[in-house]
Amino acid sequence: MPFVETVFDKIAFPDQGIRAVKESPKRSQAAKELAKKLGVDVKQVYLTSGEHDLLLIVESSSGDNVAKFALATASLGNVRTSTTRVWSEAEFAKLISELP
Repeated sequence: MPFVETVFDKIAFPDQGIRAVKESPKRSQAAKELAKKLGVDVKQVYLTSGEHDLLLIVESSSGDNVAKFALATASLGNVRTSTTRVWSEAEFAKLISELP
């Protein structure tokens, strides 16, 4: 089974993004297409409350690909991104089992 990283991509709308929020479905589809080209699989998109406006759950075989995706989407000015690498419970247990 190939190695896959799971990443939470937390999205916030800056002024430019919220002014054009009605365009979000179209931008979301374009972002999914860009992600695919960069080797990133967008698994889920959630609208959230609180500090961030959206949460994307993405997977990729390379953290570099996720970084490129986040930088490319943020560079358009409609969103700010913050990424967090996450480990599943099984991955966490494996890490713990390998501790010295």
